[in-house]
Amino acid sequence: MKTSLLLATLVLTSALLTPTFAIADDKAELTALLSEFLDGATRNDPAIHNKYWADELIYTSSAGTRFGKAELMQSVNSRGELKADEIGMRYSSEDVQILQYGDTAVVAFTLVATSDTETLRFLNSGTFIRKNGNWQAVNWQATRKAE
Repeated sequence: MKTSLLLATLVLTSALLTPTFAIADDKAELTALLSEFLDGATRNDPAIHNKYWADELIYTSSAGTRFGKAELMQSVNSRGELKADEIGMRYSSEDVQILQYGDTAVVAFTLVATSDTETLRFLNSGTFIRKNGNWQAVNWQATRKAE
């Protein structure tokens, strides 16, 4: 009887803890993906952009325009990856918040764009889905932060 109770307790505890670890791992993965993306965006790296954005992306820019992945990639590819001495703006994140709902996640953060002469901040949020084991943004919103 004690063995059965102990076994049931272990199974239940394992079942309750496993989703928490999985969610923590997903949050770490999404945080790392964001960091990788911002580094790639600093360099205008087409491969990083292609990996980050889902084919069905809906992107609303801080300038108030809406477009998809094809238009975004056309812009990235037309400029090409920047050499170190061509980089004028570096991107990083602050105040990252991640809400996860199974294979869907919302990532909100403050984008910090820093050049030699200015620092700009944007409130960004993206909706991600996990497809074939990889997270990609399907929706993106960027808004210039009020000063």
